[in-house]
Amino acid sequence: MDPRHQPGPIDVQRDTGVTITFEDGYVASFDLMTLRLACACAQCRGMRERDIEVWPAPTSPLPLRIDDAELHGAWGIRLIWNDDHGTGIFPFAALREWHEAGRTDAFSDYANH
Repeated sequence: MDPRHQPGPIDVQRDTGVTITFEDGYVASFDLMTLRLACACAQCRGMRERDIEVWPAPTSPLPLRIDDAELHGAWGIRLIWNDDHGTGIFPFAALREWHEAGRTDAFSDYANH
């Protein structure tokens, strides 16, 4: 694995977002809405392909919040949201590349594949 994609400390702020400090010192922060809208699971990809908003649904609790987070092996993080959605995994390599690109669509492009 590329050492640039090795996460160090991961700070999950349930009400604001996620900050990952990579082993090489690079820091990437993501707000809740950006992450929720870019969920890479099959359901969310399918909704984006049909131009349907991924979040909020009419029954979505407000405000958006992370209820839990789990490492997925050494390569990604899974976020469980307060709307009980939690099937998407965010690979660290993709998060790093997305953040470095400074483009909000970069991860969505990844998530749609």
